[in-house]
Amino acid sequence: MQIDILTLFPNMFTGVLNESILKKAREKGTVRINVIDFRKYANNKHQSVDDYPYGGGAGMVLKPEPIYRAVDNLLDQNKSHPRIILLTPQGERYTQKKAEQLAQEDHLILICGHYEGFDERIRNLATDEISIGDFVLTGGELGAMVLVDSIVRLLPGVLGNNDSPINDSFSSGLLEHPHYTRPREFRGMTVPDVLLSGDHKKIAEWRKKESIKRTFERRPDLLNHYPFTEEEKRWFEEIKKEKKKK
Repeated sequence: MQIDILTLFPNMFTGVLNESILKKAREKGTVRINVIDFRKYANNKHQSVDDYPYGGGAGMVLKPEPIYRAVDNLLDQNKSHPRIILLTPQGERYTQKKAEQLAQEDHLILICGHYEGFDERIRNLATDEISIGDFVLTGGELGAMVLVDSIVRLLPGVLGNNDSPINDSFSSGLLEHPHYTRPREFRGMTVPDVLLSGDHKKIAEWRKKESIKRTFERRPDLLNHYPFTEEEKRWFEEIKKEKKKK
């Protein structure tokens, strides 16, 4: 996969891209990530990329020319048909399902907005407009980092265990079950006996029940569209009865 990030602040990405999973994925060649300062594509001697909004108002607005020129250059270089993603508070709310969808692409271009906003004509470039939540940041850089991390970890071979992304919270439609490791007892808190039993069928059943229970307690909205099996329906009814007793 190739990911190109258009930003005015390329140094913000230095730490994120050179640590942990993203660093390893780049070293393996699983993903190529290019951070591009689109100020270099400004067509004036001062390299200004923003201007006052027509009609007046607070703040400055990103001009269309630098971003269009930067994207045109990437398209000429790669001869591809990338997904072009605009990071904006007005975009669709980002989800794990969207991350899984984008992880199937060969080429992504992320455009980080800044200042008061961007010229409306920049929207015409985008195949997707994405928001990472119902809040406003000073720019799209942090949102772009979130997208890159969530997408790259889904690429084959990036995580040590290929089952890891499958079992993540939201990937299955449920929140993930609890995890335990050594020591068996810690400050009076013990590991559930079933996890020490060696019975893989019972362990799988316990984990699924706990996922349903945790989702019911913390994100019940996710269960509205979850495709319960008949067995899972019985477990869910038991969980609800236990909850009422408490």
